[in-house]
Amino acid sequence: MSEYKEPASVKTPWHLWLVGGLSVFWNGFGCVDYIMTATRNAAYLKPYPQEMLDYWLNMPTWMWAAWAVGVFGGLFGSLALLLRRKVAFPFFAASFVTSSISMSFGFLDKNAPRMEGANIMSGIILLIAFLLALYAWWMSRRDVLR
Repeated sequence: MSEYKEPASVKTPWHLWLVGGLSVFWNGFGCVDYIMTATRNAAYLKPYPQEMLDYWLNMPTWMWAAWAVGVFGGLFGSLALLLRRKVAFPFFAASFVTSSISMSFGFLDKNAPRMEGANIMSGIILLIAFLLALYAWWMSRRDVLR
């Protein structure tokens, strides 16, 4: 009679801890930015020009929702990655998709005020969101995430 053996678990690669840890800080900052803006924290918003504040604080509800899914999806994806859960990929994918939608709308809106370097920063944010989703998908494919 043969004995059933559990499949050998895949060892967690060192880079998962590095990527997961850095992404918690990165996405955590996005969550802080969202919360401080949504709660209209005067000290946090003080450096921004009034026309930017007027635009941000009067965004339609769907833009606030897309922004929330983008930042909190990224944070939840980061935590799921550190917990080695496959749900990291859907969280990161939702973060990338909703961030792409909201940033595209802001970019195409002719009435939106422009800040120097904002387009570059938006591109960096989207690139990082895409790369995190790709990384989570890759870790899932390698059975590192369960």
